[in-house]
Amino acid sequence: MARARQELARFLRERRAALSPRTVGLAPGVAGRRTPGLRREEVAELAHMSVDYYVRLEQARGPRPSARVLDALAEALRLAPAERSHLFRLADWPAPPAAPAAVRRVRPHVAGMLERLPGTAAIVTDACYGLVACNPLAVLLLGYDLSGGTTNLARRRFLGQGRMYAGSTAGEFGEVVVARLRRAAERYPHDGHLAALLDELHAGSAEFRGLWATHPVYAPGHRTKVLDHPELGRLRLNCDVLLVPEDDQEVVLVTADPGTPSAHRLAELAARA
Repeated sequence: MARARQELARFLRERRAALSPRTVGLAPGVAGRRTPGLRREEVAELAHMSVDYYVRLEQARGPRPSARVLDALAEALRLAPAERSHLFRLADWPAPPAAPAAVRRVRPHVAGMLERLPGTAAIVTDACYGLVACNPLAVLLLGYDLSGGTTNLARRRFLGQGRMYAGSTAGEFGEVVVARLRRAAERYPHDGHLAALLDELHAGSAEFRGLWATHPVYAPGHRTKVLDHPELGRLRLNCDVLLVPEDDQEVVLVTADPGTPSAHRLAELAARA
């Protein structure tokens, strides 16, 4: 128990030192500031707890913090989901409470990666299959448009709102969508946007209701899909998924096998992107 308290104290000190005042909205230039990161008083204020209590936690003298206290500390220290889970483990809690909502923003370095893949159609989706980023080739290939607000691939698939995959791959993608939305519903039970989306899909699609009842299981990876493009015709494409675990997001890379007709058509489209 003593060692666990020491590890928790060390983790809190390190994360506090790594935060700049500007990051949490505090004045960056405070005269006489010796601490490389935030002061203990500032963390305590951000977490809505007494300074004495927070100091005791950092000195491994405090009692085992409650889940509510840990949640407040995670917010104050701007912890990523993986760091938040680690904080709860250090305090001997089996799992942190569910996050309030899925992350619906894309990290700049992830968005930048998409722009460095001119020959690959690339998109980023959140845990609820909302499209949060895509590169120009993906716009031309898949008909995506982020200028008009939120694009959701589950709506496109089950409510016919946009270009989707054809043939047997359409059925497989439907199972993938339902499996991921079921997982999101478990992780984010208080996400109002997700709840509204699920209500809309249940009301508008008998296929969705049927698949939801089967509890499909999905593991991200490599898949081959068929897409009927309005200009290029039928394309056989490879879809490979990379995970952004700290935000529960997926990067989907869409390519074609080299030397195939689909690859030549995709290259023609990329030249226009």
